[in-house]
Amino acid sequence: MMKKFLMILALFSSTAKAQNTKAMTNDHTEKITLGGGCYWCIEAVFQMLTGIVKVESGFSGGQSKNPSYKDVCSGTTGHAEVVQITFDNTKTSIDEILKVFFTVHDPTTLNRQGADEGTQYRSVIFYHNQHQFKAAKSIIDELNKVKAYSKPIVTELTAYTAFYKAEAYHQNYYNDNKSEAYCRMVIQPKIEKFEKVFKNRIKK
Repeated sequence: MMKKFLMILALFSSTAKAQNTKAMTNDHTEKITLGGGCYWCIEAVFQMLTGIVKVESGFSGGQSKNPSYKDVCSGTTGHAEVVQITFDNTKTSIDEILKVFFTVHDPTTLNRQGADEGTQYRSVIFYHNQHQFKAAKSIIDELNKVKAYSKPIVTELTAYTAFYKAEAYHQNYYNDNKSEAYCRMVIQPKIEKFEKVFKNRIKK
């Protein structure tokens, strides 16, 4: 497994400088919306990364407006559980964010992460601009080319349209519920993986 993560790191480091320059904005902030299984897991990981300004758990990619968690869990709204990430692009980059994303979830399982199954748990990148689209497509193509995973990547690339914030109890879930079984058995291993691979990029 570590060999795979090191391969991912190497692929990103080769393109980071050029892409980070393109990502600059006047106020140095940018947003991207990512789905990689249960949003509690992805939220907890990205809260630890240097350069992340805000992480919110919610829903994107469906047909209905303002869906509830119960609505999305029914599998009928078309939404994915996502995190909307606001980041300072002078302190991190779209490359690094995608590197973390592809390291801490399995992008080869269709509509599933571990025991969490359903279209709401699909792997998806909702890109906010063409730079993000091109960066994500390039990375996915390269990871497939070098067979970084044992199966092809099924991560969707979809233009961002809307984000609906989940109920208050879903926000900051891991930090507020560390003793719960799901947090210990599912989220904690992802955090430990992140800490091992990105130890120099953890917020102080």
